[in-house]
Amino acid sequence: MSLMKALVCVEPGRFEQQDRPRPEAKPGHIRIRILQVGICGTDYHIYGGHQPFLAYPRIMGHELSGRAMEASADGRIAEGDLVVINPYLTCGTCRACRAGKPNCCENIAVLGVHTDGGMCEEIVVPEGNVYGAEGLTEQSAAMVEFLAIGAHGVRRGGVRAGSAALVVGAGPIGIGGALFAAIEGAAVTLRDTSASRLALAQKVLPEARIELVGEEAAEVYDTVFDATGNIRAMNAGLQYVGHGGAYVLLSVVKGDLSFADPEFHKREATLFASRNALKKDFEHVIAQIRNGRVPVEALATHATSFEDAVTNLPLWAEDRGTLIKAIIRV
Repeated sequence: MSLMKALVCVEPGRFEQQDRPRPEAKPGHIRIRILQVGICGTDYHIYGGHQPFLAYPRIMGHELSGRAMEASADGRIAEGDLVVINPYLTCGTCRACRAGKPNCCENIAVLGVHTDGGMCEEIVVPEGNVYGAEGLTEQSAAMVEFLAIGAHGVRRGGVRAGSAALVVGAGPIGIGGALFAAIEGAAVTLRDTSASRLALAQKVLPEARIELVGEEAAEVYDTVFDATGNIRAMNAGLQYVGHGGAYVLLSVVKGDLSFADPEFHKREATLFASRNALKKDFEHVIAQIRNGRVPVEALATHATSFEDAVTNLPLWAEDRGTLIKAIIRV
């Protein structure tokens, strides 16, 4: 049996390199050599033991760039092509999938979370989950997935040119949402409790207004995005939504949403959940990176080798306020 290197979270707090069997070929699937892997907040949660319903050991990693080791049957992907992997494995038959919304498939499995992911040398995935990334670098291709989540939320919220958008939460997802709201032509305000995170965000979005929580301006916005992962912040966000505006929840946390119906109703506000991303969102991100509208160098603040990731990922899990996106070079 042929073996490959893999980074495995054996149990909470235990992360190590192991030899694992190379994945077997499957009909309708394509083999990808992994090049670079973005480390997501979910990966840090898995390492810390804070990801519910997860079975250990787990090969993490769902922000992936790679090279096709074979051509796809439909001719879209040639051997050797640089590719981005959509990590959302869907059933294709549930109500959401039939409605063209596989991002919220009733039976979804996410690579690196519900099944082993891409912190390894090779992976075999459905052909439909592989998108060509011509014109991107290996590093920028590994950042497409997390940016697509923000781009999906922006599309859900109907952000338009000349509008005002507030993003609460300056982590990677919030920064991605703010970036794509700005690309749509909105005037963006980015708010957070951390001055250091806001300083990092300002390098990505120099034209955005930056506000520290507690020092924010008293105004409302056409679209408000929550990317805090904090239920109290999510419940408080409605007050910033202007009349006729939209409130988009990029965050998902345990807890109950609760705000006054009269306030919600008088605004005729629209509340959106935004989950994962669709193929069109991946393609939009790829196009915007390709045309130079995404400052990928400012987003990729940290990098590590495959071998050093065993040391660095645990360190970064304890101090995420100094980074936007860390990349593992496989």
